[in-house]
Amino acid sequence: MPEEKSYETRSVKKLETTKLVGQYQKEWFMSLHSRVASGEPFAYVQANAPMEILRAMDIPYVVNQWWTAICSAKQMGPRFYDLLAEAGYRNDICSYCSMGYAFSLDPRPEEGPWGGLPHPSIVIGSETCSSGMKIEELMCEAFRADFFRIQHRHQDVFLDNWWEKSCDQWETLIGKTRLDFYEMELRLLIEFLEKKTGRVLDLNRLIETLNNVNRQEGWYRKTRDLIAATIPTPVTVTDTINSVMQAQWHRGSKWAADMAKNLYDEVRDLADRGVAAVPNEKIRLLWIGRGLWFNLAFYQYFEEKYGAVFVWTMYLALAADGYIRNNFEDNPVRAVASRFSFLEDILHVPPFNSQWFVKEAKNNSIDGVVFLVPENCMNNGDFYYNIVWSLEDAGFPVCVLRADPADAKKWTQENMVAEVENLIEDRILKKKERQQMQGENE
Repeated sequence: MPEEKSYETRSVKKLETTKLVGQYQKEWFMSLHSRVASGEPFAYVQANAPMEILRAMDIPYVVNQWWTAICSAKQMGPRFYDLLAEAGYRNDICSYCSMGYAFSLDPRPEEGPWGGLPHPSIVIGSETCSSGMKIEELMCEAFRADFFRIQHRHQDVFLDNWWEKSCDQWETLIGKTRLDFYEMELRLLIEFLEKKTGRVLDLNRLIETLNNVNRQEGWYRKTRDLIAATIPTPVTVTDTINSVMQAQWHRGSKWAADMAKNLYDEVRDLADRGVAAVPNEKIRLLWIGRGLWFNLAFYQYFEEKYGAVFVWTMYLALAADGYIRNNFEDNPVRAVASRFSFLEDILHVPPFNSQWFVKEAKNNSIDGVVFLVPENCMNNGDFYYNIVWSLEDAGFPVCVLRADPADAKKWTQENMVAEVENLIEDRILKKKERQQMQGENE
C-alpha cells in the first residue's frame, strides 16, 4: 500500500489577541477543575443556551460545541469517536454534538484536553434537534446530572433584513407571542437553576452582563466591518475564528469585552499601517459552516499558490449582527429570550439566512464561497441548498465540501484541496479573466 501523505494541521496565528485568548481559556479551564472539586455547580450546555443567565448567577459552564472544537484541535477526536463505535453506536452519529458523551465513555478521562472534562452537575439542552436531544439524555445518564430542556417554538415568518432590526426592534422582529413563550421558558430555567444550585439570579447582575455583551459584540461589529472594507485584508480567519469563538463562550464578562476591543485595536493598527496578512492577496474567500477544528491550517493552504485568502466566517459576522440587544433594562430576561429564540432559526430558516450570507459576501468583496456541509448533522437537512442557490444567483460561485468538522478520520486532504482548487481555477480565475477581457474591449 502507498504511504499516506502527511500534512500540516496547525495554522500560523499572528495576532497577540489570539494567543491571549487561548492562554486564558486554558487557565480558566484548569481552574474549573478546582471549582467543581470543591462542590460548585457546573453546567454543560449547547451553543444556543442562554449563557448570560448562567454568567449572572456565577454558574460555570462549558459549551458542547466548544468542547468538541478543543478536542478536535488537540487531535483527540478519533480516540473519542472510537469509544462510541466500541460501545455499539453508528458510525454516522452526529460528531459535533456527541463529543461530550463520547468522552464520558473514556476509561482514562484525565488524559483528555487540559485534564479532561469535569463531571457536569447540570445539562441544558433544547428541542431544536432530535439527535441532539437523545445525546443530551445520554450525557445526563453518564454523568448523573440534572437536566433541563428548553422547549422550541418555530417561527414561520421573519422580516427581511433582520440584521437592521435585531438590535433595537427585537420585540417587533420576533413577535410578542413567540417572545412570551421563550421568556416563560427562561423563567422556568431560572427557577430550576435556583432550586438546584441555591443561587439566586440578581437582575442588576444580568443587566451588567448584557451591557458587557453589547460592548463585546459592538467591537466585533467594528472589526467585521473593518476587515470587509480593507483590501488586502489585515487578518485572516485563522486568527479571528480562534479569537472570537473562545471569547464568545465567556460572553458577558468584562474579560471577553476587553478581548473584543483588543482584537479591534490590533486589526485597526495593522490596517492603518497597511500591513497585509497575505501580501499577494488576489482572491477573497468566504467560509460557511463550522470551523475545521482539527485542520485549521487548511484555510492557509491556498494563500501562497493562488493568493486566495479566507477573510470571513460566521463566528465574527454573526457576533456582529445577531447578539446586540438595546433597550432591555426593564426586562433583561426577555432580551435574553429574544436572542435565544432568534439565532437558531436565523441560521436554518430560508430565505432569511441566505439573504444574510449574500449581504456579507457583497460587503466583503468575496470572489468565492466554500461551504462545509457535515452529512451526519440532522440539523443540516436540505436548508443549505437555498444558501447555495442564493449565493450563486448573486454571482458568488460556491464549492460544497461534504466533510466532518470534528472527526479527522473522515477527512481526505487531497480530495478537499482539489475541490477548492477547482473552485479557484475553473470558476473564480476564469471569471476574472472574462471580466478583464470585457474591460479591455470596452
